Amino acid sequence: MTKSQPTTVGIDDMALYVPRLYLPIRTIAEKRGIAYEKLNKGLGLENMAIPDVHEDAATMAANAVVELIEKNSLRPDQIGRIYLGTESALDGAKPTATYVLEMLRRKYRDTFGTECFLHCDVVDLTFACVGGVDALQNTLDWVRNHPDRIGIVVCSDFAKYELASTGEYTQGAGAIAMLVKHQPRLLHIEDTFGVATRAAHDFFKPKRKFSKAQIIREVLDLAGLSHISTESILQKLPDSLDIHGFLDQNDEVLFLHKDTPVFDGPYSNQTYQNRIREAFLDFQNKKGDTRGFSLDRWARLIFHLPYAAHGRRIATEIFMLDLKQKGQWRQWSQQNDLPEPNASDFETPADFEKAYAQFLRALSKTDAYQNFVREKLRPAEYASAQIGNMYACSIFLALMSTLETDFLAENDLSGQTFGFFGYGSGSKSKVFEGLIQPQWREVVAGFRIRQKLSDRVPLDYETYEALHKLARTQSVCPPNGTFRLAKISDHPTRAGARYYEWIEKKEGKNSAPAADMQHDLAR
Repeated sequence: MTKSQPTTVGIDDMALYVPRLYLPIRTIAEKRGIAYEKLNKGLGLENMAIPDVHEDAATMAANAVVELIEKNSLRPDQIGRIYLGTESALDGAKPTATYVLEMLRRKYRDTFGTECFLHCDVVDLTFACVGGVDALQNTLDWVRNHPDRIGIVVCSDFAKYELASTGEYTQGAGAIAMLVKHQPRLLHIEDTFGVATRAAHDFFKPKRKFSKAQIIREVLDLAGLSHISTESILQKLPDSLDIHGFLDQNDEVLFLHKDTPVFDGPYSNQTYQNRIREAFLDFQNKKGDTRGFSLDRWARLIFHLPYAAHGRRIATEIFMLDLKQKGQWRQWSQQNDLPEPNASDFETPADFEKAYAQFLRALSKTDAYQNFVREKLRPAEYASAQIGNMYACSIFLALMSTLETDFLAENDLSGQTFGFFGYGSGSKSKVFEGLIQPQWREVVAGFRIRQKLSDRVPLDYETYEALHKLARTQSVCPPNGTFRLAKISDHPTRAGARYYEWIEKKEGKNSAPAADMQHDLAR
């Protein structure tokens, strides 16, 4: 093969790892006093995946990559890179992908040698929920430059929100690994990507600034010791350059990172809608199809799904834009009695935005739009409803869910084109398309999404809260045929270093819940 010869590059196979624990949405609805129907019918939520004590973004990613390696009989020396898309990084400097690489090296060293992954390139790519798309695009370009290159893109995240926040019921976790190579059996992806980027603070995880006095004051107040002065405590801290603990830092101000975000839900929905529209138009311009383009060319639409029903809520503007580009909007809007609001008719931008939102909501209830959802969007929703938000993984979970749903329905997708709408807060969208390959069915048969989801353990609320607060030290379901976080070092020159190990699977057995959890379930 030479570079001048036509070739296809894309996703050859995919592997999903989902934690064995989940919290039923009905449980959180009852605990928070929210109508279950609002979360289930309104947002499409049923369950949310929760990582166990021994799990994190690195273990989940490594578990997904192992499945991909095993079912494709890959050798480490064939894998040129493992690029990780995540916003759940475990370190501010050391890539989480290096932890993944070390887990893989230890697992396969007896078979392939201790340096079996020495020449494998790894890195983290972070841009909120679109980091996985960035990693995929980068790896596609790299693979495209040489016929023998094989890369793995893995996305791994725990979408964690504060307890009782408006994001809590959209939580989820898991990892998806993708094999990227020439002549893929699953999906060919061309090199045209529409892009739209604009700086925004719709969702972010900042370093939060606190003085030592603030931290001490908060602790004293929470402990009911408000009568003790902050200054009296500060004066007792050693006045030396030696560091003997967290508060004994030389800096007067401390910066803390939290896994939970600062976010504005309505604003994020607006930035999502704006960016995908802008990226969609950019994609059309790059394809040279501004006038002749139609959504009819895409058999399915694959969106990033923060919750299962988000795609159908956010695609209304794309649906309208498509009708306009086909010259059908005026007649369609008249038939459905849906005149589009004009900003000049309103006194304030806020009034216009409210009217426009109501207009899109009415559009979403039309028969034509409901048919559009059933045909192009609904197959993507199944897995998201059972798992929740997976951040960087979510768009690829939507793809896997769509493919398996069509596979089980015995639909023929060969030769069909899918449209992809990626979004990451901050904010950026990427729009691209992929062509389903003739061998797609044999690949999708190995996804086993429904089987994996059926082999899970429901949590009661008390256990969920203990896991969320990091108050539990024993795994609910001990690892079995998966990686586990073995320890976090507290040695001065290794403080915070994470160490992992592979736990061999006990054949014929699934890891059972720990004794205390079994008792809770029995109740």
